[in-house]
Amino acid sequence: MNEVKNKWLELIIVLSAPLLSVIDVFIINIAIPTIKKGVHATDAEIQLVIAGYLLGYAAFLITGGRAGDHFGRKKVFFWGMFAFTVASCLCGLSTSALQLNVTRFFQGLSASFMVPQTIAFIQVLFTDTKDRAKAFGLYGITLGTAAAIGQVLGGYLSDTHWAIEGWRLIFFINLPIGILTLWATHKYVTETKSDQGAKFDYSGILILTVALFCLIYPLIQGREAGWPLWSFGLLALSFGVFAYFISNQKQKLANGENPLIDVRLFKINSFNIGLVAVLFHFMLHTAYLLLSAVYLQNGLGVSALYCGLYFIVPGILFIASSVMASKLIVRFGKRVLQVGVVLLGVAFYLQMTLWEPGISPWLIVGLMGIWGLGNGLVLPSLLNVALKNVPAQYAGAAAGIYSTFQQTASALGVSIIGGVFFYFSKDGWQAAYHAGTIGLLVCVVLVGIMLYLLPDGKQSQLQNANSSGTNSPSDAKFEEQFVPAE
Repeated sequence: MNEVKNKWLELIIVLSAPLLSVIDVFIINIAIPTIKKGVHATDAEIQLVIAGYLLGYAAFLITGGRAGDHFGRKKVFFWGMFAFTVASCLCGLSTSALQLNVTRFFQGLSASFMVPQTIAFIQVLFTDTKDRAKAFGLYGITLGTAAAIGQVLGGYLSDTHWAIEGWRLIFFINLPIGILTLWATHKYVTETKSDQGAKFDYSGILILTVALFCLIYPLIQGREAGWPLWSFGLLALSFGVFAYFISNQKQKLANGENPLIDVRLFKINSFNIGLVAVLFHFMLHTAYLLLSAVYLQNGLGVSALYCGLYFIVPGILFIASSVMASKLIVRFGKRVLQVGVVLLGVAFYLQMTLWEPGISPWLIVGLMGIWGLGNGLVLPSLLNVALKNVPAQYAGAAAGIYSTFQQTASALGVSIIGGVFFYFSKDGWQAAYHAGTIGLLVCVVLVGIMLYLLPDGKQSQLQNANSSGTNSPSDAKFEEQFVPAE
């Protein structure tokens, strides 16, 4: 009984990593106007406050997962949380846009080491299929809830004026939470077995980081600079570096080395389709929270505090629909996610047409509530959808790829859709919101197409296969085609 209680207590402690990391993505959104004034930033620099964090996060996620395998997950989680707490305080002490963007990058980098340990702990602690499903459900709910909490806290703290500027409290609030988590980790979390034979693919890390930088930086700074030649050059270079990265990973796998990404996983068709769905959903998810926060304040004249409060109702509805989806998906499969995508499309279209100056606050809440319901049906279940046909022994590597796609997609959503939004802001905030929402609707359609193409397999079937200890047909096919015989 104590062992059962301890593993759920350990889960609660390690869930603080995705909670804090996601809060720190979205807590910035509502505070953007205040931060922009506080550090005298341009639109592009303020976009980098979000995208730079996501870039550091995405580039090192797989490395963070490997570090846990090599050094021990408790140890890496502890020091990742410590570095995240220190970086948060440095963000709060920043006096210029450059300082803030540099410290935000390192904040994202430290998050990339602590968050993968949460997924790894779930796999180690919860061997029972039903318990593991509940644990992953809590993980997904934590991600969505953290987004809503971030918006609310950002609004409250931005309007708070104590001895220091309110926006700095957005970062300093991580200090007491971080200290409490470090104490709880030291006292209650048990260390897992480490694999000292695992080696880091340092060159792979460097190549992937360069590729992501060459893609995201010109998308943000290029617009601000009027799309000079260097921005197109970096974009072209990013595709070349990505191609070289894949070739490099294949070569290392063929040579029996330990590459950063096991490219054999991309031979699983449902995994690829799931990743594309993840890509477009997290693009629209992160971009929407940015667009709505800025438009509510600048376009509709809502204060930062009230703007944050608008996210409470959709946050509650998100949690309710997430719990409902975890039960319905066993019976109805991907159709649950498809209903969620339809609700997202309806919410975005109605907001684009009805969100005008003078709109009733109740209508704002109602339309955001539809978004919360739809998002709860989709977001927490995407992890299971993407990984459902991956053999269990490759789940860790696949989860690392999933997380990298998730964070890269968030950065691209801020860069591309956010870039369109800020570009059209010169014609007025309403025009900007219309243009940005069209981008959101395009992503909704693409997510819907991916879910349509995805082979439907009820979760109960997958659970039965796992619990019986036998390999599913996809497992056997994967083993036969891509795992060399000894």
